[in-house]
Amino acid sequence: MTYILALDQGTTGTTALVLDQRGQVSGRGYAELPQHFPKPGWVEHDAHEIWSSVLTAARRALTAARIKGSALAAIGVTNQRETTLLWDRRTGEPLGRAIVWQDRRTAERCAELRRRGREAGIRRMTGLVCDPYFSATKLEWLLEHRRGARALAARGRLAFGTIDSWLVWQLTGGVVHATDPTNASRTMLYGLRSRRWEPALLRTFGVPASVLPEVRRSAGDFGRTRGVGGAGGPLPDGIAVAGVAGDQQAALFGQGCVAAGQTKNTYGTGCFLLQHTGAKPVASRAGLLTTVACSADGGVAYALEGSVFVAGAAVQWLRDGLGLLGQASESEAMARSVTDSGGVVLVPAFAGLGAPYWRADVRGALLGLTRGTTRAHIVRATLESLAFQSRDLVDAMARDAGARVRALQVDGGAVANDWLMQYQADLLGVPVRRPRVIETTALGAGLLAGLGAGVWRSARELQTARALDREFRPKQDARWRASEWARWRGAIDTLLGGSRR
Repeated sequence: MTYILALDQGTTGTTALVLDQRGQVSGRGYAELPQHFPKPGWVEHDAHEIWSSVLTAARRALTAARIKGSALAAIGVTNQRETTLLWDRRTGEPLGRAIVWQDRRTAERCAELRRRGREAGIRRMTGLVCDPYFSATKLEWLLEHRRGARALAARGRLAFGTIDSWLVWQLTGGVVHATDPTNASRTMLYGLRSRRWEPALLRTFGVPASVLPEVRRSAGDFGRTRGVGGAGGPLPDGIAVAGVAGDQQAALFGQGCVAAGQTKNTYGTGCFLLQHTGAKPVASRAGLLTTVACSADGGVAYALEGSVFVAGAAVQWLRDGLGLLGQASESEAMARSVTDSGGVVLVPAFAGLGAPYWRADVRGALLGLTRGTTRAHIVRATLESLAFQSRDLVDAMARDAGARVRALQVDGGAVANDWLMQYQADLLGVPVRRPRVIETTALGAGLLAGLGAGVWRSARELQTARALDREFRPKQDARWRASEWARWRGAIDTLLGGSRR
């Protein structure tokens, strides 16, 4: 039996899956990852803690699968996108912590670029709006504020990477500094049509070309393992690293959405709705992003994307910030314990509003509180906010595509919540389809690696890995749907002062 190790390095932890040659999960491993909040609006990760979580998750997955690392034919990597890191090529040491995708410290720099009329050109080249979400202003900030960074960059000593590049570097013992088109397309430095690092954007953000990783095909050669984990490490030398993709594009591929019009939504720390658009990029008119996706063979294709910054993270806030839950899984029973949210609406704009609004200045709000409000109402309103924000994205997608989504493929940790999935189906008025393997981000990375390493020769061989678990069909009528949606739109209007973008 041939096996593949899929590594999914996320915002709050790392998941590892061992897949057999049929694409079935033989073992799982997970390790939490601390987040650091040095200032309001700042979010950071320690690169060594990221790598440690990857090794721990990999060991646990191999143990669960009852195999040794020598049984692996390939490794696939997927990652939290946009998170930005600099490290010294000679020593391998990071220049401080990574700046996480949620971080808002460069909001004023983005506002300045918009005031100067630069956003239209950036969007034309990259498909992205000018927002601190993306890597370019983060990298610019690191080069300006990390001690000695500019001097080291001038001598060719620095390497920049999103987290996939850092993991490939670590897996290959510093031999390979590379990324793939899906991650490159999230940096605000990469041309969608040119498929290269854009010199004009490098000049805008003061980024020397010497720090950039090589862009390689998502299903392809990213080197071989070397010295992973030291003596007795979980992975022997010589295993092919053969697949890399950003988390949302990996999930799109894992769901089998490789043809124009196919759509998936991932419910993780944030929510990310992607619709495959085929071989050509489609410009959005409704506040979405144009991004690179994977074709059926792991090559370059395109997608429209809507990003919600806070989804599952809002449930974590209930648990860790407010103490309303002992564990996140309690949220389903608590939501079922009340007939409705009692008029309460949560807009979890803790890091601003993402698509389709793009308002970095807005903060969260809990509206409709009365003396009769209980913690169950607040918990239910929080779960509803995930569905409301997802419908915002689905509606925007429909405006761009000229047709409504007919069914929604879903994945991510929150889709285990049956109440939330039924509410989502009711709110959208279309079936919501949950796969048997809900870690489709990791699954997608593993399938790409299998294609890259020749374990599978075509996408048709991957269908057995994409089995359906359950379909949630709408049970509510149009009047109920309109009433629920009006509550959310009223909350958004209140928060934005009656003006929408």
